[in-house]
Amino acid sequence: MSSATESKTVITLKGSVAIVSEFFFTAINSILYQRGIYQPETFKRESKYGLTVLTSTDEGLLAYLNQVMGQMEHWLLEGDVQRLVVVVSGVDSGETLERWQFNVSVEEKDASSGGKENVQNAGKPATATKSKVQKSIKEIHDEIQAIIRQITASVTFLPLLNEPCSFDLLVYTNKTATVPKKWEDSDPRYIMNSQEVKLRSFTTSVHKVDSMVTYKEADEWEL
Repeated sequence: MSSATESKTVITLKGSVAIVSEFFFTAINSILYQRGIYQPETFKRESKYGLTVLTSTDEGLLAYLNQVMGQMEHWLLEGDVQRLVVVVSGVDSGETLERWQFNVSVEEKDASSGGKENVQNAGKPATATKSKVQKSIKEIHDEIQAIIRQITASVTFLPLLNEPCSFDLLVYTNKTATVPKKWEDSDPRYIMNSQEVKLRSFTTSVHKVDSMVTYKEADEWEL
């Protein structure tokens, strides 16, 4: 059987892709719950990363997220994902109120190729060579846990969302990425005169994910 969780593990590219994809899925669900994009009663509690996390039970949302994550995994394996962005916008105003950005890079490889944005959307990081640093799954999960905790705590500093909101997923990919026809190009949905808070990062020793949230201050968009 496998050795104890504390032991160092050689994380393969495929294993790293699975970890990153699961993190994205969990982070998106946490954002949607904490920011009230979906009703709290449509979420269930699960244990993950040593935390209690909230996961949507909405079948339509889950189908959408699973579709996006499936394409993301393909792009991650090919090395084409640069970043994933969760855009929160006002339904009435149409304004972008928050951008939750997760930058993906491959350890020991400079992902400096030009990128493009796609909505629904898709992206990949560069293919990884074998990493020198080995980490235990627990070490990786502890780093992810810190990010999920920060998302949960975000309600203490983010302005209240005073209108119904929707969300979009933008995936930035390398220009060489093959994008399915059902995906479409998008503008970056930047926020003018925004505030930015950097969150923690985690690394699998194959991929590194840096996190941040950019938001529009309340007095910028309240009438």
